[in-house]
Amino acid sequence: MTVTLLGPAEIRELAAAAGIRPTKTLGQNFVLDGGTVRKIVRQADVVAGERVVEVGPGLGSLTLGLLEAGADVVAVEIDPVLAALLPSTVARHVPGLRRVGPDELEPDEHASDERAPVVLRDEAGRDRLTVVTNDALQVHALPGPPPTALVANLPYNVSVPVLLTFLERFDSLERGLVMVQAEVADRLVAPPGSRTYGVPSAKVAWFAAARRTATVGRSVFWPAPNVDSALVRLDRREPPTTSATREQVFAVVDAAFAQRRKMLRSALAPWAGSTEAALAALTAAGVDPQSRGEQVDVVAFARVAAALAEASVDGAHGGPAREPTTPQPTTPQPTTLAPGAPRPGTVGP
Repeated sequence: MTVTLLGPAEIRELAAAAGIRPTKTLGQNFVLDGGTVRKIVRQADVVAGERVVEVGPGLGSLTLGLLEAGADVVAVEIDPVLAALLPSTVARHVPGLRRVGPDELEPDEHASDERAPVVLRDEAGRDRLTVVTNDALQVHALPGPPPTALVANLPYNVSVPVLLTFLERFDSLERGLVMVQAEVADRLVAPPGSRTYGVPSAKVAWFAAARRTATVGRSVFWPAPNVDSALVRLDRREPPTTSATREQVFAVVDAAFAQRRKMLRSALAPWAGSTEAALAALTAAGVDPQSRGEQVDVVAFARVAAALAEASVDGAHGGPAREPTTPQPTTPQPTTLAPGAPRPGTVGP
């Protein structure tokens, strides 16, 4: 099957047809370079017949690159204008696809009539493209077979929450290749003890091994942004063995970094109920109470969470531990979009 990617002239034409006038102020930047699209697909190790989820397909550059590699794509797009435009764009560039009628679709209990997926099917009966119009953070299930890979230019202002949400909700995901702002990429892959290690680093490490694979320059975007982008590869792995829940571990991570420069015995005191309780849990977990969150990996955070949970149970039965106070929210706050950063999801532009 021959698939043609979007070129610079067509990208501008599609943007005009959709009423989009990209500006640096709004962070709207589209990828013009087909080589960059193919690099993303190649580094994601996409194979023919694989089900891939793409968040923020935009005008469809990355979508077409994934289809060219033989993947079946489920694209999640929050913008109804772009979501409506994507199927017709793909149909023009991928021969042999037809739009599936509503009566041919399997019932989807998660989709309202207004948000029913749009499906393009090939002559062999494969659903090559499924477009879901929804906020990625509100997606709890996807139509069709479960995806095995996440390949996306993630919305930069919510890239970390979206990434963590999909890793949590879709355990079928074996790997991911995402484009994010370069600064965010550094945080995602940072090891303990580094200057950029923090909440995103520890939480992503719960789900996957992350590494930065490439820097994407500004010249491949239209208009050119003020910041560089980067590609991050994620490979799913088993979470640390612990009696604590993921929510409990993430709450400890949040508390540890809420006051980054504080020693853990002080930073965890509000969550543990007292400095003494935090000290006892850290000691039981084999973590230096005088260390700071930036020095602790997710395995050690899991041990601390387990010790705190056990102490909480003991305290409820008359033991010395106090009940923990209400933790901070475990959902990471949206990453601030730097001026001129590429628009969320626009590698597809």
